Amino acid sequence: MNPTPSATAPQKKKKSAFREWIDSIVFAVVAATFIRWLFFTPYVIPSSSMEKTLLVGDFIFVSNLHYGARTPVTPLQVPLTHQTIWGTRIPSFSTLIQLPMYRLPGFTDVKRNDVVVFNYPGDPDEPFEDVIRGDGGYKHFPVDLRNNFIKRCIGVSGDVIEIKNAVVYVNGQPGAVPPHAEFYYRLESSDALDDRFFENEDIQDHGAYPADSSKPNLFLYQIRTTPEIVEGLKKHDFIKNIAQVTRYASAASSPEMGIFPAAIKQNQEFWGPLQVPKKGWTIQLDSANVAKYGNAIKYFDHNDTEKVIIANGKISIDGKPLNSYTFKQDYYFMMGDNRYESADSRFWGFVPEDHIVGKAIFTWMSIDPNPKSFLHKIRWNRLLRPIN
Repeated sequence: MNPTPSATAPQKKKKSAFREWIDSIVFAVVAATFIRWLFFTPYVIPSSSMEKTLLVGDFIFVSNLHYGARTPVTPLQVPLTHQTIWGTRIPSFSTLIQLPMYRLPGFTDVKRNDVVVFNYPGDPDEPFEDVIRGDGGYKHFPVDLRNNFIKRCIGVSGDVIEIKNAVVYVNGQPGAVPPHAEFYYRLESSDALDDRFFENEDIQDHGAYPADSSKPNLFLYQIRTTPEIVEGLKKHDFIKNIAQVTRYASAASSPEMGIFPAAIKQNQEFWGPLQVPKKGWTIQLDSANVAKYGNAIKYFDHNDTEKVIIANGKISIDGKPLNSYTFKQDYYFMMGDNRYESADSRFWGFVPEDHIVGKAIFTWMSIDPNPKSFLHKIRWNRLLRPIN
């Protein structure tokens, strides 16, 4: 026989609608935070450095599983924020507690030609000091809260990278050309080409060369576009010739300001050769290697920055001069597919392994920030599109 409940037994108090609403929000925030940390993180593309692979206004998912999720360095943070509280300039985190970073096992390593999201390592020579804006990269934020960049991995740890005549060489061999990488071309046409023609061909960057009086029926243009679009242009009868061109004759004759490392005369089309640091790799610290790798040793290789002194082509740690150095982690060389509009490893150096966030896998939504009409606001052809 089943026992009869006592008349005086306390009854469980039913939650109010407000309490259930709060519990649901807390559960949703915790679940979303866990998913963003361990599995996938959504991002939106704000700049043109990866066009035409990724467009401004693309919404993408980045897999944290591929390379392994990182444990948070700064646990005291408002959930689902990055550097500031939504819509404000108020920091969303506190550095009162700082934990060591660990990476969970992933099912692959970063490979050449992967499109990778990473925390911007920063240029030590940047003059900015605004904590909220994040300028200076590593200067003001824990590793996992530094600005997020997205580029293509051109070289992994141990690779030797060199650029000659705008062609990237990896370990002495021409590297794979991304399917949507943009280059400069000289275009010859028997007809005058207007803005509408270039718009229809999806070419945003174009300009006319001065007319050649000796060739009255030939019009010359400089365009920046992809090899795929160039092949399409060749199908027009009035296009007489298209050839890739470079803007610089050589590195020595046209050194460019702001190129990494600053002590070497280089430019975007003539760069290197330079080896990407690899965990366990030992280098001799002569003046040339100090210029190339000094910033990585001081700021990114898990040394006490205050104790690393770089002066007169030499490095000392805690007052002890170093003749050689062995790297403690792997590094990567990143470059944007829109190479002439990309701030990347050519300008600020290598990306440390602990700055790697994840692999970009697909575009789930794309909104044109400057549509021709409301009906063209959404780029339907880019929905659920894999990122190659």
